[in-house]
Amino acid sequence: MTIVEYIQSVRDPMGLPFYPLVFQILMVLTFALHIIFVNLVIGGVTLALWGEIKGGPYPKRLSRAMARAATVNLSLAIVLAVAPLLFVQTLYDPFWYTANIMSARWVWTFLIAVIVAFYSIYAFYLRGAERGKNPLWLILALAALTTAAIIIHALTIEQLKPEFWREWMVRERWVNTQGDLLKAFDLPRLLHFVFSSWAVTGIFLMFYARYFQRRPDYDSNYLKWVATLGGKQALFFSAISAGTGIAWLMEEPAALLSNPIFWTALFLAMALLAILISAQSDPLRYVYPVGVVGLLTVFFMAFSREALREYHLARVGYSIFDYRLNIDWGSTALFLATFILGLVILAYPILVAYKAGQRKNPHRPADLRGLEPLGRLATILPVVWLGAVVLLGLYISIRNGTLF
Repeated sequence: MTIVEYIQSVRDPMGLPFYPLVFQILMVLTFALHIIFVNLVIGGVTLALWGEIKGGPYPKRLSRAMARAATVNLSLAIVLAVAPLLFVQTLYDPFWYTANIMSARWVWTFLIAVIVAFYSIYAFYLRGAERGKNPLWLILALAALTTAAIIIHALTIEQLKPEFWREWMVRERWVNTQGDLLKAFDLPRLLHFVFSSWAVTGIFLMFYARYFQRRPDYDSNYLKWVATLGGKQALFFSAISAGTGIAWLMEEPAALLSNPIFWTALFLAMALLAILISAQSDPLRYVYPVGVVGLLTVFFMAFSREALREYHLARVGYSIFDYRLNIDWGSTALFLATFILGLVILAYPILVAYKAGQRKNPHRPADLRGLEPLGRLATILPVVWLGAVVLLGLYISIRNGTLF
């Protein structure tokens, strides 16, 4: 059996429940959101460690803030990973499952590394006095995050190289079923994502300083120092990330350069660098232009990543648009409704947290007038969703004769 025949044989015989283009767009958008929070975790933990080791009132204060933010950002990164992972399992199932089988032990190691990072960040944040926290917790968290990044990077590259699967798995008629393989590695690609983490965190610092400007209990000099640090960090690491990104693309076939998505991503990256250069004199003034262009850059980088995957898998005759369609309107409608309901429900606590953080008197409750209708809606919607799921399940079970 050839690799092409193997890939076709392990596709889901049920086909796709909806049009692949819709799943592909949602996959890229949700991956972009996921990777932003991954960047903030890696960059935030690194910055917290730097602040703790450097010492001084401002670095120490920033270290505490970044450690606290990292706990939330890691939770959001994990939650937001679910959607793109499900789309990958649906659209690219032969590649996802084969890579996971070849590197099964490393997949377990990845999960353990994320858990270790999670508890290490919490241990630093919660344990120890204000002036006596132990930076070893952050070093452990950073080591765990680095391990997780290398593993997920290798798994991704393994999926893009099906032509090497037989060579990796079979040695002199002996098939390696130990799941201990971690074969593929691309240093420029890995460094591009790592340097992006510190660039995104620099932009986050600019927003942090802008957000707390209205709070009287925040020292204006401290916020100015944070904004300046963020602007410099964002510029320096954006430039390095762009350089490693170009080095990564130089490894790819020249045919890819004709794809307009790559040129759009490159144009946005250059525009971001230009704005960051202008922002060095007054970072707070350029917060929103930097945020908008930075967000667009991340989204188009995610689309470029998907175009690259399409190109590699086309070499073994695979296209998601050749997948058999078995349209299921019921499950698709339920999925999309759940997605929209989730956004509405999440919007309420996010807005409450935003307003609470900006209140001028930290000892008084935040003014939440205007959010009551959204709050009531966010409370009712889960009940409506649960009722709809139960009724739909009962209807399908009765129709299929499986309930009684």
